[in-house]
Order: sequence, then structure tokens, then C-alpha cells
Amino acid sequence: MAYESKFKNEETDELFKAVLSLENEEECYRFFEDICTIPEIKAISMRLHVAKLLNEKKTYSEIEEITKASTATISRINKCLMYGADGYKTVLDRI
Repeated sequence: MAYESKFKNEETDELFKAVLSLENEEECYRFFEDICTIPEIKAISMRLHVAKLLNEKKTYSEIEEITKASTATISRINKCLMYGADGYKTVLDRI
């Protein structure tokens, strides 16, 4: 059974195709610096870091100290890891 996103639309499909077309880290930096603000990139990066630390079984307190993420953000990411669409899991398994 194929995954069907709740927010799938043509514009989002185009965004994801654009991301998939990037061939290296430099191209990623160039694209994301153009399409996102620096705070948006930092927030997304921090979420991935939190997911990685949760996956490593770090405590909320440890993660809060390391990343400066709020416990609400950590909790939300933890819920995604436990009950989400497995996006974090896929990426964490690959990096």
C-alpha cells in the first residue's frame, strides 16, 4: 500500500521533485538558502538533530541542553518518531 500524504498537492510535489534533483551538499545549501530563511533552515536542522538524539535514547533534559529545543518541540518530534509517517526513521537510517 502506497503512502498518501494529507497535504499532497501539485506545488508540494514540485518542491519535493526539486529537492530530489539536488546532487550534492553544495547544491542543497544553495537551494535552501534561496528558498528558506536562515531561521527556517536552522529550525529544520535542529528538529533533525533532536530526532537523532531521541533515536540515540537521550533524555529530554539532555536534548534540551544540547540543542536548546523546547520540551514541547522535543515531545512533538518524539511523537513523530513513534506515530508519524516514518520520515525521520527513513532519513536517520540512511545518514
